[in-house]
Amino acid sequence: MSGHSKWAGIKHKKAKVDAQRGRIFTKVIREITIAARVGGGDPVGNPRLRLAIEKAKGVNMPQDNIHRAIQKGTGELPGVSYEEYLYEGYGPGGVAVLLEVLTDNKNRTAPEIRKAFAKHGGNLGEAGCVAWMFEKKGLIQVEAAKADEDRLLGVALEAGVQDVRRSDSLFEVITAPKDLERVKESLVKENIEIALGEVTMLPQTTVKLEGKQAQQMLQLMEELEDHDDVQNAYANFDIPEEIMAAMTG
Repeated sequence: MSGHSKWAGIKHKKAKVDAQRGRIFTKVIREITIAARVGGGDPVGNPRLRLAIEKAKGVNMPQDNIHRAIQKGTGELPGVSYEEYLYEGYGPGGVAVLLEVLTDNKNRTAPEIRKAFAKHGGNLGEAGCVAWMFEKKGLIQVEAAKADEDRLLGVALEAGVQDVRRSDSLFEVITAPKDLERVKESLVKENIEIALGEVTMLPQTTVKLEGKQAQQMLQLMEELEDHDDVQNAYANFDIPEEIMAAMTG
């Protein structure tokens, strides 16, 4: 799991940089729109929409953009109709890759995704080939240098989390998806600074990569994450933190 978690942290930092150029806005707007379409436009009763709005605020999206995205989802404003798909495949070394995609044209998106896999030593697979390796969980990351382990553990366990573990420079708090917001509130109330908090797909096993395969894998993830139609990319690689930092720095 550590490889996935480290990538999640890197992706979170990159999103803040990308937001300065507006690159992340398209994906967040799509997520808000689809969340509102599926679960309604009131974030109080729509956890998915609440998380999408929180993500939008995290990248400083104007309130007007958020409001319009919700209205497009509920049908109050005209908008493009996006459909949700799961794409599954393998990266270098047999790493499992799971993609959550929102697209208005599957016939355009699928060949582009297939090409990206092939370009970096992987291949797009059949439906169901790797999804079973992942579990939907709430993931909260706290920088180890900014937290007291005993205090974090005490607050987290009292909040009813599923697990707390150390991964290099991070503490990881694992929750049921429905408990993520409540646990985050408990930590914030105790002045524990959260580096990342999201519902994600965590791999149950990992594949260790180094050298060329590690480089190919990170290049594949970068290209998939940069694709406008890919909302989230998950993988079960485990690459040492120092190698990952050097390649993504």
